[in-house]
Amino acid sequence: MTHVLVIGAGIGGLATAIRLLHHGYRVTVVEALDRLGGRAGVLELGPYRFDTGPTLITLPSLLDDLCRLAGTTLDDELRLVRLTPAYRILFSDGACFDYWGEAERDEAEVARFSPDAVLGFRRLLTATQRIYERAFEDLARVPFDRLTTFLRILPELLAVRAHESVYRFVGQFLREPHLRMVFSFHPLFIGGNPLRASAIYSIVPYLERREGVFFAIGGMASVVALLGQLVQRLGGTIQLNAPVERLLTNGHGRVTGVVLADGTGLAADAVVANSDVATTILELLPAAERPRLLAAWLRRARYSMSCYLLYLGIDRQFEQLRHHTIIMPLDYEQQLRELFDGNSTLSELAFYLHAPARTDPTFAPPGHESLYILVPVPHLGKTGPWSEDQQHRFRERVLTTLEYVHGLEGLGRAIRVAREWTPMHFWKVLRSFKGAAFSLEPTLLQSAFFRPHNRAGIPGLYFVGAGTHPGAGIPGVLLSAAVTTGVLCEDIPPSKSVSVMVNERPRAIGGRIDAE
Repeated sequence: MTHVLVIGAGIGGLATAIRLLHHGYRVTVVEALDRLGGRAGVLELGPYRFDTGPTLITLPSLLDDLCRLAGTTLDDELRLVRLTPAYRILFSDGACFDYWGEAERDEAEVARFSPDAVLGFRRLLTATQRIYERAFEDLARVPFDRLTTFLRILPELLAVRAHESVYRFVGQFLREPHLRMVFSFHPLFIGGNPLRASAIYSIVPYLERREGVFFAIGGMASVVALLGQLVQRLGGTIQLNAPVERLLTNGHGRVTGVVLADGTGLAADAVVANSDVATTILELLPAAERPRLLAAWLRRARYSMSCYLLYLGIDRQFEQLRHHTIIMPLDYEQQLRELFDGNSTLSELAFYLHAPARTDPTFAPPGHESLYILVPVPHLGKTGPWSEDQQHRFRERVLTTLEYVHGLEGLGRAIRVAREWTPMHFWKVLRSFKGAAFSLEPTLLQSAFFRPHNRAGIPGLYFVGAGTHPGAGIPGVLLSAAVTTGVLCEDIPPSKSVSVMVNERPRAIGGRIDAE
């Protein structure tokens, strides 16, 4: 059987392994860490449990597709709870917006800020639906490694105003400042700057409305565990604590396997890298085999911001928080400029807070909270390495800002356990270039054809995950697994076919719980 080796047991790597196994390949997944999931990790501090990376699920049908390749369904394997509201947005001036993903409720929220904006909001959703149906449903599912493919669809991208930034695009429909923030911040979820991310990324509110925003009972660890189980049910092999030291080549430019840190060599007919794209090319590939243009481009490319992460087990709950809460800075545009283009100084802080015990009580003792605090910060290419003193001062700033500026009174006194990660964790542990949390920044000229291709351009090497097409975020990563599997099947057909009986996929996924 044709052997494919997958580097990295993140969501993209596991999803690719499932698809390849379904097509009849022999698959080995090697993971540097002692657990599955990559960025989608889990942290346990006494009775408190935390997701350490992604925390929400949109487009669960993409996960259901993977389950059906293994002869099961998502509803049979996982319990998902639809979040209502999907998230709450708090503004520094005291205003609040709850996003429900439901027409009547969302329009009522919009009207609270500006009754005249409801019509613009409807027009915005119509416009983003059109972008979703063309730029996401169709284009995100095909490879973009040929210029002719890109040129063929360029007129359509221009027609949906993909050349405009999300912030400018949304501003044509919503002028009220709070509403413009609410419906333009979503590129930050995938490491993008709303001031220059392509209007293609304005589809998130429509995407969230299409199937809903969900939380998996047990957290993302339950999703990762399910994907690992599907790999094993289909006959795949997973090796943990197996960091890759370098890629093997045959001396003629073809990748033929990997060498692990312990010196073990593993041969393969193809290698799929779910590892960081820049790290793979610049550190794992022998210097003589590196494509010069790609290597030079990766060194100069724009990268996403990084994150400071603080995990707190606290002995109380704050009523103003929801399962997902976003706190906006007072000067939104200035914050984005400092985050992506500044000199590492942040005049304000923005926050994402995750409080999963509101939905799954197993995350914390009764009346307590396992509070995940994420603060976007510049990547290490702008700040340099973080010192212990810098880390301590930043933690104090985070806690002081939340308590005395944003009303989480008594937060410091409520802390029972704590753990924190800085951009150094993304660099040293997750091996992300410059400590960027989401790989390459998703600008127009770093998307589609202009993003590292699923076919790496090196025979035998393929990319999957945030750094390749179509991009970061769980939906993007799952779609990249489908694209990468497709091009690998074209290039290196399996020597043996395996047929798995699956049921016909229903139009809607049932059996979920709506939570108020």
